[in-house]
Amino acid sequence: MLRRPLTWIVAAAVLAAGGVFGLYWFQPWKLVTDKEVNETLVVAATSPAPDGPRVVRQGAFITHEHDTSGLARVIRNADGSHRLELVDLDTSNGPDLRVWLSDQPVKKGTAGWRVFDDGEWLELGRLKGNKGDQAYAIPAGTDLERLGSVAIWCKRFSVSFGAATLSPS
Repeated sequence: MLRRPLTWIVAAAVLAAGGVFGLYWFQPWKLVTDKEVNETLVVAATSPAPDGPRVVRQGAFITHEHDTSGLARVIRNADGSHRLELVDLDTSNGPDLRVWLSDQPVKKGTAGWRVFDDGEWLELGRLKGNKGDQAYAIPAGTDLERLGSVAIWCKRFSVSFGAATLSPS
């Protein structure tokens, strides 16, 4: 007689645990919420400037898994260090989003969704916000000739939200 109520209790517990896990894993509320970041970006020259920061690479984002727009640019600071700036970024929010430099070419459409973890990549950090202006330090010694693209990478689902080719300026 106690078997039937115990079965229902176990089933309810399994369903509840599955629901909690599903909410944690997919984080569906992020599809309808935005996080805007407005960091101060460098005012950089696009032509060689002997004593100030300058843009050395840049490219426009294209859409992959989620609509993505904005500009990615690599700034060479006066001290020789580099930083990646995302200008007017606009993409979807999502779980576990990262900013990656990659050696993979940017491909349009679904062909480009999953390529960035196929080769060499360098994670610059978690995406600070899905909208606005933000900057990421590029470690000294990074080969920007080899790592010629940037991706907004969803690490949890191994998919690019959007990417840009970093062409020399």
